[in-house]
Amino acid sequence: MIIPFTYGQEKGIINNTNSPHVKLKSINMGECVWTEGFWAEKFKIAETAMLPYMESVLTGEVGHALNNFKIAAGEKEGEHQGMKWHDGDFYKFMEAKMYIYAQNKDQSILSELDEYIRIIGKAQEEDGYLQTQIQLVPTVDRYDNRRYHEMYNTGHLLTSACIHKRITGQKNFLDIAIKHANLLYTIFMPEDKKYGRFGFNQTQIMGLVELYRTTNDEKYLKLAEKFINNRGKYKVEETPSTKGYPIGDMVQEYTPLRESSEAVGHAVLALYYYAGAADVYAETGEQALIDALDRLWTNVTDKKMYVTGALGQAHYGASTNRQMIEEGFINEYMMPNMTAYNETCANICNSMFSYRMLGLHGESKYADIMELVVYNSGLSGISLEGKDYYYANPLRVIDGSRDYEKMNTEFPVRQPYLDCFCCPPNLVRTISKLSGWAYSKSHNGIAVNLFGGNKLKTTLLDGSNIELTQETNYPWEGLVKITIDKSKKDAFDVMLRIPNWAENTKIMVNDEALNLTVEAGKFAIINRKWKKGDVITIDMPMEITFIEGHTRIEEVRNQVAVKRGPIVYCVESPDLPQNTNIVDVYLNSDTLLQAKYKPDFLKGVTTISAELLLRKNSNEEKMYRTVKKPTFETYKTQLVPYYSWSNRGQAEMTVFLPILWK
Repeated sequence: MIIPFTYGQEKGIINNTNSPHVKLKSINMGECVWTEGFWAEKFKIAETAMLPYMESVLTGEVGHALNNFKIAAGEKEGEHQGMKWHDGDFYKFMEAKMYIYAQNKDQSILSELDEYIRIIGKAQEEDGYLQTQIQLVPTVDRYDNRRYHEMYNTGHLLTSACIHKRITGQKNFLDIAIKHANLLYTIFMPEDKKYGRFGFNQTQIMGLVELYRTTNDEKYLKLAEKFINNRGKYKVEETPSTKGYPIGDMVQEYTPLRESSEAVGHAVLALYYYAGAADVYAETGEQALIDALDRLWTNVTDKKMYVTGALGQAHYGASTNRQMIEEGFINEYMMPNMTAYNETCANICNSMFSYRMLGLHGESKYADIMELVVYNSGLSGISLEGKDYYYANPLRVIDGSRDYEKMNTEFPVRQPYLDCFCCPPNLVRTISKLSGWAYSKSHNGIAVNLFGGNKLKTTLLDGSNIELTQETNYPWEGLVKITIDKSKKDAFDVMLRIPNWAENTKIMVNDEALNLTVEAGKFAIINRKWKKGDVITIDMPMEITFIEGHTRIEEVRNQVAVKRGPIVYCVESPDLPQNTNIVDVYLNSDTLLQAKYKPDFLKGVTTISAELLLRKNSNEEKMYRTVKKPTFETYKTQLVPYYSWSNRGQAEMTVFLPILWK
């Protein structure tokens, strides 16, 4: 069935306003604006440094992404340069610019986007096909070999075009996406083994669902569901269309999604797939889908996720089904620190998947993961200045332990450009859109998902206006003040996420304590008749805590990480005596840990002062040696937020430290 064609007016990052199986709905883009504090500063860097620098790279001769479109459009001579998924990198960059425009309304951004869209439209072939590498390499046929990532590029095209339509109201980009998706439907909807195994890097599922939500044409939803149904349906074997890229668990095709209970394979491929399936469930309500997603989310977060929210334990390895994988999941509780891969895209995908699960279930534990990622394993992928990037995000770095010359995505310091450029625009678009994740709409109220100085102007689901102001120095301080600036007269809910680390949180309204159950890891729900000027105060104790791993994680046995609020800390060699080996640094359980905010250090961070123990009689010459009682000397220093490491030159670093309990 095709619903009469209309353009939806909803403007959420995920347009789930009319999705029947979503409990917490998205606010519109631009309705929440960061005003001060941590995320306001990061957004400003994205606006003034991250995006301008990225634009200079991707539209010039270094990144070459725009040049590829120009060549395909006949406006420039040359050959395709960049990875097979480079078109998708450019679409993500464009999407990031759209989120910036949603807040600053800078008309020059629209002009720039219109020019990019004009070139992309001219590059598109008459029947809707669009992938510059295939178009510019005549020896490669369309949809002939899945290693060219055509579906991946498609997904980012569709998503970016839908976001552009919602923010600008213009159809020029959306028309390109519709034309392309219609071609996709004619090729991939019929039953065919070759095409049934094709869509392995599945951003196209999310893109197709958003296109359905934008156009109300159900064929896009049906095609999205088809891609889910195809995985695990066909015999896993190497064929001409799979040659040159791993098969099976690596690309999520060994086990049907509805039967899956363990995250396997390439972490980015897996998480994009899960996020797309969550979008499909939001529309269909199929119980088998949500049951599988619940199992997979639990497996990811309870058995394969790092303390920083990072995912993808290994650069190379094998799944539990003994199939080769790259950049992804290995066995449960197998969590190496030094060789942890933790691709920035995988970490970001972790938050994307959890954001969707937050909407479906309405439970705060999903926002806990979103927050953990964006403050730690997400931000560690970019320098404080916003111009240099990490692809991999290990939890321990030791000089001389890795041969970086043999690696194409792992580096001793952040790089101004990565040949594999998927992570930088993914991270920057996340920073740029994060205000859209800060709140959600419940059936009769508003949910506060993330904390930060902001102003919210939106409507509740019944159409009534609500305006809020949030004031806080979070994440450095745990005090949050939310003022009701406008609301309806009838009673409604304000749902306050109490983070899973925030034990003994106190909530007051107009300086009066409430008869309210406040539990860490849950939403505290206040239902009352609100009036203008009401002030909600949330006081979350910011205790410094030791975090230990599950006893099955051998890599961190008898070690702890230090965490304060949502921030995970690390020890970095610039804060140690010269020539100190990071593995010779220990924690004394009795050490006095003190937090201090330093506005002029690392762009403004809270450090933790501690008295560490430096082992003096360590012998690293032999692999195994007789040991006597070690001797230590104390050293007073500081721990810094994990995301801020490697901003003072090449350094050693560790998140987990051996601890001496007293």
